[in-house]
Amino acid sequence: MKRILVTRTDRIGDVVLSLPAIKAIRKAFPDDYIAVVVQPRIDDLLKGNPYVDEVIVYDKSKKHKGLLKNLGFIKWLRVKKFDIVLNLHSTKRMNLICFLAGIPRRIGYARGKADFLLTDKIEYTKKLGEKHEAEYSLDMLRYLGVNSEFSNPFIRVQHEDEKKAEEILEGLGVGPGEKFAILHPGASCKSKLWPLENFAKAGDMLAENLKIKVMINLAPDQAGLGEKVRGMMKNQPVLFCSPTTLGELAALFKKASLVISNDSGPAHIAAAVGVPVISIFGRNQKGLSPARWRPLGDKAIAIHKDVGCAECLAHDCKIDFLCLKSISAQEVFEKAKSLI
Repeated sequence: MKRILVTRTDRIGDVVLSLPAIKAIRKAFPDDYIAVVVQPRIDDLLKGNPYVDEVIVYDKSKKHKGLLKNLGFIKWLRVKKFDIVLNLHSTKRMNLICFLAGIPRRIGYARGKADFLLTDKIEYTKKLGEKHEAEYSLDMLRYLGVNSEFSNPFIRVQHEDEKKAEEILEGLGVGPGEKFAILHPGASCKSKLWPLENFAKAGDMLAENLKIKVMINLAPDQAGLGEKVRGMMKNQPVLFCSPTTLGELAALFKKASLVISNDSGPAHIAAAVGVPVISIFGRNQKGLSPARWRPLGDKAIAIHKDVGCAECLAHDCKIDFLCLKSISAQEVFEKAKSLI
């Protein structure tokens, strides 16, 4: 029995889009031991995953911060005697850790991040955005000669998280079985932010035309955005910006009738639990566009408007994010009607 390590230590959406590759690894190596390394909190999304034997949390900011703590983590990892590691997102730190942990075969994309520490270097073409991120992860298996079929990401919601979501909804005045839509107007960069007034308009259209309750959901540090959207709406929405685990967030999304979100990690979580999702994209630069980063699912829609930019300057946009402003609330509402 081989011992296989998979690393994906970047963000929420990246890990969710790696789930098809993890499933493919299990299908190709049904009797082998498979462990996955992720950042703190994100391990919550792998609870109950039937394709993973162990989830390892690497916390570079706290638990494993500093030389001595990193050496302790490397020593602990060495004891596990992994035979092979697939670094789905190669970084200098993770390439070095896997090398020092004595893992004999180390496979990753050659990103110029201490690539000499890899035994197998795969040409890095992700920046060209020629295919979806999930397919790029599957390409690592194809490199090994595994005929990997594509599948949509799937997150298994845990019973305790579902109970917590029910408690949250009850506290917000959302009754059992009552239909509600979630607006997620936050994002990691202003180049991903659909105008707040458009979220407000779309929320009012949902409330007035579909007679559905509207919830605004954001992380606590972005609660101010939610307050602004609520203040712009004619129909009073529910605002939920309290701390939750990602497992609880997944359970909350699963109970919704629809999620409307910017290009963000929560959009990927929503798609992976099977809820209809509309994800709004601004950036269309190669490697950053919806062609590579859209949420995956039978009920997931990505909306983007090409406004003729030869080069996307992201947060340094010189035309005031015209691509985002060109997406109307009416257009999003019409998509929402088709999904609900």
